[in-house]
Amino acid sequence: MSAIQYVEVGGAAPYRIAIGPGLLKAPALLAECLRGRHALVASDGNVAPLYLHRVEAALRTARPDLRLGRLVIPPGEGEKTLGNFTAALDALAGLGATRDACVFALGGGVVGDLAGFAAACWMRGIDVVQLPTTLLAMVDSSVGGKTAVDIPQGKNLVGAFHPPRAVIADTGTLRSLPPRELRAGFAEVVKYGAIVDAPFLDWLEAHADGLLAGDDALLAHAIARSCAHKAAIVERDPFERGERALLNFGHTFGHAVEAEQAAGSGGYGHGLNHGEAVAVGMVLAARLSTALGLAEAGDGDRLRTLLARFGLPTALPEGLDAGALVARMRLDKKAQASGLRFVLWDGAGRARVVADVEEAAVLAVLR
Repeated sequence: MSAIQYVEVGGAAPYRIAIGPGLLKAPALLAECLRGRHALVASDGNVAPLYLHRVEAALRTARPDLRLGRLVIPPGEGEKTLGNFTAALDALAGLGATRDACVFALGGGVVGDLAGFAAACWMRGIDVVQLPTTLLAMVDSSVGGKTAVDIPQGKNLVGAFHPPRAVIADTGTLRSLPPRELRAGFAEVVKYGAIVDAPFLDWLEAHADGLLAGDDALLAHAIARSCAHKAAIVERDPFERGERALLNFGHTFGHAVEAEQAAGSGGYGHGLNHGEAVAVGMVLAARLSTALGLAEAGDGDRLRTLLARFGLPTALPEGLDAGALVARMRLDKKAQASGLRFVLWDGAGRARVVADVEEAAVLAVLR
């Protein structure tokens, strides 16, 4: 096994992120997360056939006495529902899970969010270990303790803050990702450069081809650097009362696009995926920043060019109504009673929260 890179997340509930290939086959690494005799492995129909047996075998090797259950949901954002949340609770009940039980979330952001929320609620909180298998989940959703499900009115509106006991990112799983899903993850990687680390954008521009080709060393560096930024921000602001909001750069626009596309097509999982929507959202946030006099147009042009180089969309899909998107934004978790609130930037590496943005300015950017 190659050397493992670690990122430490401090704060009131500290944990460690392990990054490297082959980690899902490491019995000791997985078993050190266990405190009791019950464990549930949650996954989806795409990931389970590839890796579920591997994780179960590693856990049983290390802990033959472990009472092990499994939950496999259909794949896709459309499955991050209250119904599947209930199914996870039913699985924990069937297992007889006690307060020292552990949930292993094996998959992308959907599984991680859903399983993490179930762990947060079962007996008012049990351990969850995130085992992300997508780039997007490795650099974003698995770190920081945000858990949630979607409802028809919007994404992630029902959830809880519940930090994981550990994050174990096996970079070997990225080889099984469809190219579109790998590209989607780079939206969140680029985001860290955009909000706090302008030199990271230089590095990404220099190594885009190698990253897209799946170079192990480059991917591990990009993941570790992204996680280090998120870990530092989360440690300082665990409940998103201040600086952590910067991590939502592009997300107010992106979530509105996802929700509006879902409303028009019968549910989440149609149209742009999350990473693609965030890419479009970052371009729109940069454009709004320029319209408000905060940033130069050239900064937004550079961001758009880099996202396009990673094969990501940079324009709104056709057919979306600007007024309907703004209505979605009013329900966004970052909105306040006084008006729309956005994460914008003063240029590369310098993001900030801007409150009371006039809807007319937002509509102008969307049209």
